[in-house]
Amino acid sequence: MTTSLTIDRLGRRGDGVALFGETPVHVPFTLPGETVSVALDGDRAELLTIDKASPARRAPECSYFTHCGGCATQHMDEALYRHWKRELVVSALAWAGIETEVEDLIDAHGEGRRRVTVHGRLLDGKAKVGFMAARSHTLVAIDHCPVLAPGLARAPAVATALAEAVGVRKPLDIQLTATSGGLDVDLRGLGPPRDKERLALTALAGHLDLARLSLHGELIVERRPPAITMGRALIVPPPGGFLQATAVGEDRLGRIVSEACQGRKRIADLFAGCGPFALRLAERSTVHAVESFAPALQALDRAVRSTQGLRPVTTETRDLFRRPLLPLELNRFDAVVFDPPRAGAEAQVREIAASKLKHVIAVSCDVQTFARDMSVLIAAGFSLTRGIPLDQFRYSSHMEIVGILGR
Repeated sequence: MTTSLTIDRLGRRGDGVALFGETPVHVPFTLPGETVSVALDGDRAELLTIDKASPARRAPECSYFTHCGGCATQHMDEALYRHWKRELVVSALAWAGIETEVEDLIDAHGEGRRRVTVHGRLLDGKAKVGFMAARSHTLVAIDHCPVLAPGLARAPAVATALAEAVGVRKPLDIQLTATSGGLDVDLRGLGPPRDKERLALTALAGHLDLARLSLHGELIVERRPPAITMGRALIVPPPGGFLQATAVGEDRLGRIVSEACQGRKRIADLFAGCGPFALRLAERSTVHAVESFAPALQALDRAVRSTQGLRPVTTETRDLFRRPLLPLELNRFDAVVFDPPRAGAEAQVREIAASKLKHVIAVSCDVQTFARDMSVLIAAGFSLTRGIPLDQFRYSSHMEIVGILGR
C-alpha cells in the first residue's frame, strides 16, 4: 500500500516515525517534519520519495548509504544528530525513572573505527566482501568505508584477497584491526585448517604484509606484534580480543574513569578485557582486573610487566555472569569499575548493591541495560551523579555511556 506520511520524531535506531491512524510506522532515512511517500509493510515502510524535506537533511558522504546496513544517519546534519544521540540516553534513563543530568555528547570518532568485520560470500561465482543490507542477509559488496580509520584503508582489498584465496565454501567473517604493526586479521567460518591451507595462509599473510593472521582466534602467523597503545603501555591483544571502537574513544573513556577514581588506592576493574582501564588506573592505584577471557588477561599481564612506573595489577579469570564478586570480596576495594558486554552486569550489580562500596564507575555500550543496572544501584542507595554519553559509533544508534555513582 502506497501512502503519504508526515514524520513526527526519530526512533531509537534513527528511523523516522510517523503515525498511520494510531499505528507508529518506522520509515528509514527520514527526518522529523518531512512529508514522504512510502510503501507500507505493517509497522515499517519503504521510503519512495521525499515530498517535503527537512532543513536538517544533508547529503550523505558515502555512496553505499541506504544500501549498506552499516550506517543509519548520514542524512542528518550535525546538530540534529548530536541531539538525537544524547536523547537516546536521556529517554532510557527517564523511562527507568532515573533523574540525573546527562552531559553533552562527546564526539569520540577521531580518525575513525580501528576495527571492522566484513563478510565474505560467493556472488555470481566470485568471492565478494562487504556488509549486510539493513535487516537482511543480502551482502552489499564494498571497496571503501568512510567511517574507518586510515589504517584500515586496505581492509576491503585485503579481505577480498583472503576470501578469494581460501574459497568461500560457506559464509566467512573477516575481522581486521589497525595496529601499530599493521593489519591484524582473524578469519572465522573456515573450520580447522589442513597443513596445506595453513602454509598457504602463512604465505598469503606475507604477500599482503599482515602483522598477524589467525583463524578462529588460533594463531596462523605473527610477522610483527600487532600492538595497541593503552595509556603509557603497549599491549598486544589476543586475536579477536575486545577493543574499544576508536582510539580516541578509548582514550576519552580512560581519562573519565581515571579522573573519577582519583584518590582511590585499591580498585577492582570488572569485565576488564585486556586492560584499557586497568593500565591507566595502575598509574596511580593498585588494580585487580577480572575477566572471563584468559588470553586477554595474559596480554594485560605482559603489558604490565613491560611498562615502567605502574602500580601492581593482579588478574583473575572469572565469569562474572555466573560467579560475580560477592560483597565480602568487593568490600576490599575503594572503588569498582565495570564495563560489561551489551547484556549488562545485572548479577554483578546486585552484589555491588549489597556491598559496602561507596564509589562505582559504570561503563556501558547499551543504554537499556545501563538504565536497568543503574536502577538496581540507585535502589540500594547510590546516586548517579554524572551521566556522560560518548559517541565512537558515528552514524549508528550505538552509544557508550559512563555513569559515576556514589553513596
